Amino acid sequence: MFRHRSSRLAFALVAAALALGVVWTPAPFAQGKKLKIGVVYDYTGPFAGGGSELHALGAKIMIDYFIKKGGVEGYQIEALYADAQSKPDVAINEAVRMIEQEKVDMLLGFYSSAECVPAAARIEQLKKFMWITTCISSAVLENRNLKYVFRTQPSGRQFGLMSADFVAKNAKAKLGKDAKDLRVAIIHEDGAYGVDVSKGNEEGAKKAGFSIVLKEGYAATAPDLASLVTKLKRGRPDVVFHTGYNPDITLFLRQAREQGLRFSALIGHGAGYGVYDKLKESLGKDVNWFFNVDPISIWLTNEKALKKELPPMIKLIGDEYEKARPGTQVKSAHVGMSASNTYVFMTEVLPRAIKKHGGIDAEALRKAALEVDLPEGGTMLGFGVKFLGEGSPMAGQNDRAFPVIVQYVDDKPYIVWPASLQQREPVLPLPGTSPYAAQ
Repeated sequence: MFRHRSSRLAFALVAAALALGVVWTPAPFAQGKKLKIGVVYDYTGPFAGGGSELHALGAKIMIDYFIKKGGVEGYQIEALYADAQSKPDVAINEAVRMIEQEKVDMLLGFYSSAECVPAAARIEQLKKFMWITTCISSAVLENRNLKYVFRTQPSGRQFGLMSADFVAKNAKAKLGKDAKDLRVAIIHEDGAYGVDVSKGNEEGAKKAGFSIVLKEGYAATAPDLASLVTKLKRGRPDVVFHTGYNPDITLFLRQAREQGLRFSALIGHGAGYGVYDKLKESLGKDVNWFFNVDPISIWLTNEKALKKELPPMIKLIGDEYEKARPGTQVKSAHVGMSASNTYVFMTEVLPRAIKKHGGIDAEALRKAALEVDLPEGGTMLGFGVKFLGEGSPMAGQNDRAFPVIVQYVDDKPYIVWPASLQQREPVLPLPGTSPYAAQ
């Protein structure tokens, strides 16, 4: 009890300090070479509970690990943390403040694509290196020719395409319908993240020949989604593709149940759908049988297929997660994603920049990032790393990243797609025990 209260008090103090513009750093460092990292996530506002806090935790676990190791290749690590407050303008201002006032060498983090898109342009303009751990919208990189912005995550378009492909491959066998007879709805928060995933959904749906009965966006902060539910009832979709944060996901599902919306499957796309404990807390057993598209949880990867040094790191991250969030029912993939992506920077980019390219300036880090060449199994997330370079429409994107689809069954996540990683057969359509099951 005392430990839980203490941890809550500690978090409250950190949040208060961030709100006041105070930067939290580790204990003072000895004089010498140092890499100052500006870490930006949403610790307050709707994005915090939608997954940003968990991504921030993953990054901090990994940064603290390298600080305790004494740094990297003779450089000590100092992290300065800032709260974007779930607001794009604050994210930009904090990034600029860290660069111009705190003199950080680089930026790391960024949860929301709505913040990532403008922040990336500003950081590039200031010629600083930006390592994105989280945000997935293609718009962050697509046709922008950014030199100093890199993302290890798969793109939102990939999320949308994968869920559509999954449904297409299972339509006849599981739902008893040809693809051309399948009715789908695409709903999404109307920021860069939701728009990008929905484009992938639409592209995949058209390729499969689905009938799209509704495609509509909404504000993530909307206080009422009843009219959206009414449109969905009118459209009678077999499958609902949903991209959202939280509390909009909870609001939508509560109103859908109240208004009697029925469907055969619901597929979420990361963010709020990746925080199972929060979904369960808000919706109880209603979340059973829902699907979620995300990079694989590091706790679900086949450890035998990973580099030998990675399984011990996965255990360390899990232990630290448990200390920070005791009693967590399902470890969120969000923590592992951010930790893994931070680890790639610390072990692949930073050492190479120092040893081969002479230091930690943006140019050295850029050259080092472009030389990373990890095969499948080279990261805790299972995928490899090879960044697209100048001249590519998606320069800075990891071309070897891919998501998976999990299904929540009785408080456990199981990989159901792609088939090569499948842990169990997907359950389609929704069983009759679900309040959303089609009649």
